[in-house]
Amino acid sequence: MERGSITELPKIYNPHAVEKRLYDWWNQQGYFAPETQFERGWASREQKPFVISMPPSNITGELHIGHALVMAIEDLMVRWHRMRGEPTLWLPGNDHASIGTHNVIEQALDQRTADDLLREIGYPLPDDDRPLTRYDLGREWFVRLGWAWKEHYGGTINRQLRRLGASCDWKRERFTMDEGLSRAVRASFVHLYDKGLIYRGYYMVNWCPRCGTAVSDLEVIHQEEAAHLWHVRYPLIGDGREGPPAEWGSGRWAEGATEWIEVATTRPETILGDTAVAVNPDDERYAEVVGRTAVLPAIGRRIPIIADSVVDPDFGTGAVKVTPAHDPTDYAIGKRHGLDMPDVMNDDATMSKLAGPYAGQGVYECRRNLVADLEKEGLLVRIEDHQHALGHCQRCDQVIEPRLSTQWFVKIKPLAEAAIDAVRDGRIRIIPERFNKVYFHWMENIRDWCISRQLYWGHRIPVWYCDDCDELTVTMEGGPTSCQACGSTNIHQDPDILDTWFSSALWPFSTLGWPDDTEDLRYFYPTTILETGYDILFFWVARMIMMGLECTGDVPFHYIYLHGMVRDEHSQKMSRSKGTGVDPLEVMDEYGTDALRFTLLTGSTPGNDVNLSLARVEANRNFANKIWNAARFVLSQMTNDQIPNPNWSLVIGHWSLPDRWILSRHNRLIADVTRLFEDYNFGEAGRQIYDFLWGEYCDWFLEISKIRLYGDDEEAKYTAQQVLVHVFDRTLRLLHPFMPFVTEEIWQHLPHEGEALIVAPWPEAGPMDEAAEAEMALIMEIVRAIRNARAEYKVEPGRRIEAIIAAGDEYELLSSQKDVLIATARLDADKLHVARTLEEKPAQALALVVGGVEVYLPLAGMVDLAKERQRLNAEIEEVTTGIAGSEKLLANEDFLAKAPAQVVERERNKLAGYRQRQAKLQERLRSLQD
Repeated sequence: MERGSITELPKIYNPHAVEKRLYDWWNQQGYFAPETQFERGWASREQKPFVISMPPSNITGELHIGHALVMAIEDLMVRWHRMRGEPTLWLPGNDHASIGTHNVIEQALDQRTADDLLREIGYPLPDDDRPLTRYDLGREWFVRLGWAWKEHYGGTINRQLRRLGASCDWKRERFTMDEGLSRAVRASFVHLYDKGLIYRGYYMVNWCPRCGTAVSDLEVIHQEEAAHLWHVRYPLIGDGREGPPAEWGSGRWAEGATEWIEVATTRPETILGDTAVAVNPDDERYAEVVGRTAVLPAIGRRIPIIADSVVDPDFGTGAVKVTPAHDPTDYAIGKRHGLDMPDVMNDDATMSKLAGPYAGQGVYECRRNLVADLEKEGLLVRIEDHQHALGHCQRCDQVIEPRLSTQWFVKIKPLAEAAIDAVRDGRIRIIPERFNKVYFHWMENIRDWCISRQLYWGHRIPVWYCDDCDELTVTMEGGPTSCQACGSTNIHQDPDILDTWFSSALWPFSTLGWPDDTEDLRYFYPTTILETGYDILFFWVARMIMMGLECTGDVPFHYIYLHGMVRDEHSQKMSRSKGTGVDPLEVMDEYGTDALRFTLLTGSTPGNDVNLSLARVEANRNFANKIWNAARFVLSQMTNDQIPNPNWSLVIGHWSLPDRWILSRHNRLIADVTRLFEDYNFGEAGRQIYDFLWGEYCDWFLEISKIRLYGDDEEAKYTAQQVLVHVFDRTLRLLHPFMPFVTEEIWQHLPHEGEALIVAPWPEAGPMDEAAEAEMALIMEIVRAIRNARAEYKVEPGRRIEAIIAAGDEYELLSSQKDVLIATARLDADKLHVARTLEEKPAQALALVVGGVEVYLPLAGMVDLAKERQRLNAEIEEVTTGIAGSEKLLANEDFLAKAPAQVVERERNKLAGYRQRQAKLQERLRSLQD
């Protein structure tokens, strides 16, 4: 891109005219790729690289505000390390997102919005408009539709990431179902299987009836809900009674029963799967019934009453029904006591044939009918309101049904122990450190990971069953043709696919070529840092650590940076349905990408949630405009033959006091920002850059520089230009990782020898000048005091006023900086008097004390004394009237007795404010009269 001349910066910054053009140029120049750094000599392969594996976006996804935060933080890190001359790789990619993609596609099938894609792949659509399901398509067609969906919609999120300025190496983009990554999935499965860490078994799982698959513990979201607790009594065998005398539903099923045991349940339909009633062995209420037999309502099954210490005697009646096939705790009880485990539910949450008279009914239909029948038979004791946490599928929000199912599992304890050690011994550092405790607690209590899913879209489990010898063939080959045990060709593959998180757990190394020994894997692995939300610390992060250590023998990254959730300005969770959601694309359209990025980054600290308000985004859009206008002013004061040499030697003693001050403050800023970056405190770094640019550079130094820029001394003018450009250039480098577009566009118009800000060297801090900072701090404090006085007395902005200064020990300093005082405090040059001491203090003058300096501002020079006295008297009268009204109201006993407490308190505060204002006005009036 050709650099513009200093006269070509447009009057107004237009993000839409800049952002895409700059991004495309950066990408075309290869600035995002580490190879360009090597080829251009900006970095060397001898250096340790900085590497981030971008969290892969779902192919069905669109940019949301959480994505925007992730990309802003990661892009900031990447740009900073690239500017530091480190080989930098940010590897992007997409996740096939098995269950998530299934949900989206199945909704499209149901609504028939996927018909065009189905025609495109040649699927024979039915003639009618009935909803379609995945089962209508079958595996082969559904998978083909998944790939078509990926090609059609998968690029949306990547285009949106480009809008955010993500400077990742798109040539290395990966997809979790690419052939190379699919091979890595098979290799890791075989590796774990051969070590005995993957097994297949019939165990309790979380079942989502809508998705039609098992899901992991982490994919179950527990929500507090108002529910009921049904108390039901089971008749006991005894007194010659062997069983029900009549059919269920007759109203006479329990006739003749004299002994009962009462249980309480939140899921009455699971009564049909009970195989015991359990009590605590220390519960004396049930000591006599342990070992006896109860009859299960509806089914008539004889079930034992057993004792187990897991039972809480204080819950319900102290006796609990045991349904081993439909509750994790009951499953454990069933295993200990050798109970039968009948599964009374089908995959679609209808009741199975083992549910007796309720077979085929939906869960909630069964619940209603069973409760009605229990009441009819006299077995329903009572119904209580009950609050409890109910598990929902993370993807579709369907209520999860715990049930027994044959699935594939990872034996997780050995992997978890190695992952715990990696954090304990410091090979991996979690930022912020407080999440170590959370990590250890979860990893130390982890359960085996159910990795099989009963879906179509995803990685098929690389296991083939032999129809002749029943042996398994487990191989990383894409499709074996014969049994490894007997050689038979009568083999078929396991129909299940792997959990999405299984392939995602391999992301840091599978994307670099593992299991092959590639150059990228040798150089870029382990990666440097994993940046993600604290909400997926266990979903993804912990699994990457476990799989990285197991498959490569090394940690997948050395640092974990956890950010929080993005909330609204009131700290509430964002919700589009409630109107509090923020669409980042709309925000970027209105305010520009830099404003959104800067708001998110300066509002964040590691591990804490971010409160986002559009008012702050607008304020940061104004910050971008402030920088733009500052650039226009700096450039307007220069011509091309006045460009300072960018290699000029910085000798602080050669500059004026304001020069020495701004250079020192700037060097301090560089040191502080670099330190804050190194400590991952990006938000504070951004805030300091903001304060420096807006306050010290624009509001102070730029204004002070006008004295020389508009003067006749050419050498002084040239020096001002030098310092202005030097400080501005280096501050833009600090700001670039936060606001890449506006800083690059400005930098392309500044005088320098580099080709692009994105690859410009990160500035190094020079020496500090403590004396200059202290001296300018005093001058600025004096100016602020005078400005405050002008505002208080409502002095017109253009009016220059008289000032008399008793400088004391600061006489030489203030005498030498008269021009600064005159320019910044709007003083009358002919009426500014600076002396060491004053023989007598001026009459009718406002006295200001700053440190050891006294400043007197003659009031006659600021206001018309007669008019000011008149104005003050009128205001005092108005305030006095307000005091009288307030005092009268507060003396009214009726008001005090009947008005709300907050109204009375508000009136008292108003009275206190009136009195304070009255005292201040009277003091000012006395000063004018004196």
